[in-house]
Amino acid sequence: MFWKIVGGLIALWLAISVIGFVLKGLFWLGVIGGVAFLATAAYSAIKGGEHRKQLRP
Repeated sequence: MFWKIVGGLIALWLAISVIGFVLKGLFWLGVIGGVAFLATAAYSAIKGGEHRKQLRP
């Protein structure tokens, strides 16, 4: 019985560790994606001007 509890705690610890690692990685991917989006938007706003293509209604 004791080893079942220890095994369960180790499995729980491993699962929480893996989930934490994945969420930390996704957070930084989101930050990098947000910065890239803002940089692209700023570049197109500065460069844009008269050469923007518009959709005709």
